[in-house]
Amino acid sequence: MTTTAAGTTAPTGGDERSQASGQASPTHGGHGYAHQKDQHLKRLRRIEGQVRGLQRMVEEDVYCIDILTQVSAGTKALQSFALQLLEEHLRHCVASAAVESAAKEGDEGEDEVDAKVAEATAAIARLLRT
Repeated sequence: MTTTAAGTTAPTGGDERSQASGQASPTHGGHGYAHQKDQHLKRLRRIEGQVRGLQRMVEEDVYCIDILTQVSAGTKALQSFALQLLEEHLRHCVASAAVESAAKEGDEGEDEVDAKVAEATAAIARLLRT
């Protein structure tokens, strides 16, 4: 992880969760967001610009309520991005796990689907806490 100018952390590249566990990235055709990667990056750059604008506002001693209004806009932009990413995860990663598990015998396939659902549920819970 790296720390951005806004004081947030961002991945340095690759799937750090998989790297930390020694596993390779998923081999099911990439991540769910892959087909819209350029659009997502453009959106994230716009959000980054909003955060940099907040820094300028503080540096320029802008009125508190005006800054809070912009904080709210940035927060909503991040929440909207997160929901889009979550939808793509459910449609691609979780659905792929379900399809792949149907082809497997025994509990192995069910365990994989259960793990993907639990992972998505945890992500939803984190989003709801914000």
